[in-house]
Amino acid sequence: MTSPSQTAVTKSDTPGLGPKGLKKEKKSKGGELVGRSPGQLMWMRFKRDRTGMICAIVVLAFFVIAALAPVIGSLYGKDPYTFYGSEDPNLLDEFGYPAGANGGISPEHWFGIEPQLGRDVFMQLIYGIRMSLGISVAVTILTVLTGILIGVTAGYVGGKADFFISRVIDFLLAFPSQLTFVAFMPVVVALFVDPGDETPTYVRVCALIIVQWFLGWMGLARLLRGQVLSLREREFVEAAKITGASPWRIIRKELLPNVVTPVLVQSTYMLPLFVTAEAGLSFLGVGIVEPTPDWGRLFQSGARFYENDPTFLLFPAAAMLIFVLCFNLLGDSVRDAFDPKSGR
Repeated sequence: MTSPSQTAVTKSDTPGLGPKGLKKEKKSKGGELVGRSPGQLMWMRFKRDRTGMICAIVVLAFFVIAALAPVIGSLYGKDPYTFYGSEDPNLLDEFGYPAGANGGISPEHWFGIEPQLGRDVFMQLIYGIRMSLGISVAVTILTVLTGILIGVTAGYVGGKADFFISRVIDFLLAFPSQLTFVAFMPVVVALFVDPGDETPTYVRVCALIIVQWFLGWMGLARLLRGQVLSLREREFVEAAKITGASPWRIIRKELLPNVVTPVLVQSTYMLPLFVTAEAGLSFLGVGIVEPTPDWGRLFQSGARFYENDPTFLLFPAAAMLIFVLCFNLLGDSVRDAFDPKSGR
């Protein structure tokens, strides 16, 4: 039996639980209070954050739409490559711009058609989001894995290894990222394709992933190095060493579980940055090029036609704004949910 005083202490020491939560827990557990794991407490705080939940749904919708782009195209009856303006001369005027109002928006073309070529803007955008998110997710995964490997190694091993890794990180951080992306892209592409040959799309995709990964992991590695430097002096790590645990076991069982929070939070901030970086490279002509759909290439095309057809640029810009804003707000919500001192 739990005494009244014990019950009062439990109520005050249980973060994120009100009287209703305690009553519900007693009913489901036969009167015994059961502790919650940090993950459960994080999920409880996150669910109470209405902004975070809405942003998570919006971000998930973007990924679902990107993954189901072929299915959507099949149901919609269009694709991103067909020149519908050539098939139907009534879609474009004598200057090559959409003949209909608002960029040619109609029941057949939901977002209108592209000037000059007459391709469907809706399908261009769906497949462009698919391309950009696919590249950005790959870069984020590689960046996180590299940051964890190098940062945790430098922090735990210390000594000369830590000094050498830290100097390499400092050196790479000195490069201006956007300018370096633009300068390195042709170099990386030239490693795979002769200058006189046409560059396949998969080579450009691989080059984008390599260039962004090469200059994207240092921030996370430095953050995790500092975290591990603090954690390796804690009592539970010393206890693991005394019991004869190997360095790999200490890293895997003691250190990595304690750096999950910064890894998740930083990942939610890095992915939208990589999306905008990839779009910027395609906008400048060193990323994905015609005829492959890409978010940044839509901006490049829209910049040429916005004076006479602003609608063509409206939908890619609105989609980019919504995605980046929601992902950044989601990152803030994840950070607050993991923070036990948060008031949310």
